[in-house]
Amino acid sequence: MEKSLYLQEDVVQIAKDLLGKYLFTYFEDKITAGIIIETEAYAGITDKASHAYANRYTKRTEIMYREGGIAYVYLCYGLYPLFNVVTNKTGIPHAVLIRGIEPIEGIEYIKERYIQKNQKGLIINGPGKLTKALGINCTHTGVDLNENQIWIEDKHLTINEEDIIITSRIGVSYAKEDALLPYRFILKK
Repeated sequence: MEKSLYLQEDVVQIAKDLLGKYLFTYFEDKITAGIIIETEAYAGITDKASHAYANRYTKRTEIMYREGGIAYVYLCYGLYPLFNVVTNKTGIPHAVLIRGIEPIEGIEYIKERYIQKNQKGLIINGPGKLTKALGINCTHTGVDLNENQIWIEDKHLTINEEDIIITSRIGVSYAKEDALLPYRFILKK
């Protein structure tokens, strides 16, 4: 991806723009990839659902304050690594959570890593499932998304507004009114 995509100011637009892009990983000589089909935007210091809300700057959130185009992977409930794309300029802690993919490459490796026994189809819906399927873990925080471990490619799929379902985010009820913001985007099938 062009670095400029990650440096835009509008994290909500970036979350929409990432739909239809291809997310790749290359670990242990295995390439896996999927089309991004679900994202959520987190608007930094003004967003009560963001880890950096109210300018929270900790060891965990420090990565969000870096220049866009790097990975932010954190543990949810101490169990599940979740993969985020850091966006915006240095000092502005925006991020996009990648919530779902449709696998398209390295499917045999994805199945080895994570496919539920009774699962129908190959949609990976859920950010914890996604990281397991693609081999992403917390050691990948800070990885440059224009390098060779984790990267996003634009294969120029045409995504129109009517192809996108817009909803509120999941699992952020603690954010009160910000939990209701229309910051979750799903590519229709």
